[in-house]
Amino acid sequence: MGDGDCECRPLGFLLGLPFALLAFLVSLVGILVWIVGILLSCICPCCICVTVLVEVALELIKAPLHVIKWFTSQIPC
Repeated sequence: MGDGDCECRPLGFLLGLPFALLAFLVSLVGILVWIVGILLSCICPCCICVTVLVEVALELIKAPLHVIKWFTSQIPC
């Protein structure tokens, strides 16, 4: 605690929960896009746009974690 780097910010976590819930819903859409993208890449592996679609879907799946980390970092110790 003496080094100035606070890891425990419960207020930021609580404030970020509603936004994390919305991000969770977006991640569910990301899972569906990911499944469709994987199926399309199996059918036509030469299509590069499907690979980009799968990468975007993976970022959507990680969205709740990014939201909670961002909100937690915005609250001072």
